[in-house]
Amino acid sequence: MFEDRICFRHSGLSPADDEAEKAEGKRNSKMKEQLEHFHRSLIEYGSKAEKAPKSWLEAFYMLEDLLAEKYDKSRRILVFIDEIQWLDTPRAKFMTGFEAFWNGWACHRKNVMVVVCGSSSSWILDNMINNNGGLYGRVTYEMKLHPFSLYECETFFESRSVNMSRYDIVQAYMMVGGIPYYLKHFEKNLSLPQNIDKIFFAKNSVLKDEYNRLFSSLFTNSEIMKSITYALSTKRRGLSRKELTDYVGITDGGDLSKQLKALINGDFITEYCSFGNEKETLYKLTDPFCNFYLEFMKKTKSAGKKNWINIEKSPQVRTWKGYAFENVCWNHIDQIKAALGISGVVTTETLWSKRGSEDTNGTQIDLIIVRNDNVVNMCEIKFYSDEFDVDKEYHLVLDRRKRLLQEMIPRKAAVHSTLITTFGIKRSGYFGDFVSVISMDDLFCILK
Repeated sequence: MFEDRICFRHSGLSPADDEAEKAEGKRNSKMKEQLEHFHRSLIEYGSKAEKAPKSWLEAFYMLEDLLAEKYDKSRRILVFIDEIQWLDTPRAKFMTGFEAFWNGWACHRKNVMVVVCGSSSSWILDNMINNNGGLYGRVTYEMKLHPFSLYECETFFESRSVNMSRYDIVQAYMMVGGIPYYLKHFEKNLSLPQNIDKIFFAKNSVLKDEYNRLFSSLFTNSEIMKSITYALSTKRRGLSRKELTDYVGITDGGDLSKQLKALINGDFITEYCSFGNEKETLYKLTDPFCNFYLEFMKKTKSAGKKNWINIEKSPQVRTWKGYAFENVCWNHIDQIKAALGISGVVTTETLWSKRGSEDTNGTQIDLIIVRNDNVVNMCEIKFYSDEFDVDKEYHLVLDRRKRLLQEMIPRKAAVHSTLITTFGIKRSGYFGDFVSVISMDDLFCILK
């Protein structure tokens, strides 16, 4: 976009090695390292400053001098700062320096554009978008980069000549989600299982340690964030705040609210209201990469000795694929609504889990779409390698779930049984139980 037009560019140093340095007892100043790195960028763009700045105020004064000396008012001055959250080390007062740079110099020049970027969306929101201090109301435009949808994953693979069926693309999404950095490691000459072995389970696999690196680079409190994520991975429906605090052993307060907000903003977890109890909020882990890593890497000590090709047909993997496909659907609610023809209808998405007792069996509904037009879509999500066949046993289960759900909703509302599956439904037996059937292809639709 800005090729050959950037007047100053800088990227923060990753803090991924911080934990290792702490373990080794090192006391290197991260602020000093960041300032020295910033000084190198200044020199690269023509600064004559011989010594590295000792504070961020001084660093931005140097940047002002550089830009004022090199460029006049006749051209656009474009400053691009990448991974800005890494510059904000403890006690560094980075935001003081940045606010002074913008309010005291940059904003008074109509030809100056400052673009900041960060992989930590929570930091960007707290310090830039929702800033209540010197940057309040200063942001001209914001753009959040979401993970790729299934359609975008397919387009990305095609651009790299990776020939993969939609059935395999869905499975690839189950494992790495819609993150281009992960998707680019799939090789066109390998099958899906071969790619998974290479990416996750080979001796020098590229994503072997990605989970820890990811959390260290995104969050200053990475260990507690990993604890929350792991706790949420243990329950298919997710956890309430009370359940989460009991599981992790943390207090319920402002810090937990910020941590959950950061995970939501980073597309790691989904927040939803418990069906039948709108006062109870549940948090569900819907990030595919984290779910896959925690199921097959962290929880399994022999992960490095696994061979995906040989375990793919195992009961553990088959069960996991069912849960993983549910998360695919949760990440493609808009595509599901489009397939149902209700894109313009206000909806609330939830799921329902009812515990059994001595007298009654428990039940779970994978996805419930409560609509403002007096219809509730009771969605059954099935990951199958062929058309789904509704036999008598499943018919009875479905009928019971529908009756239980009908008791929970207003009498004026109707329940529409909806099947979301890979290859559609087999037109035999009790296929008429479903009002709507959504296939895998519907999840690949292009949203307008």
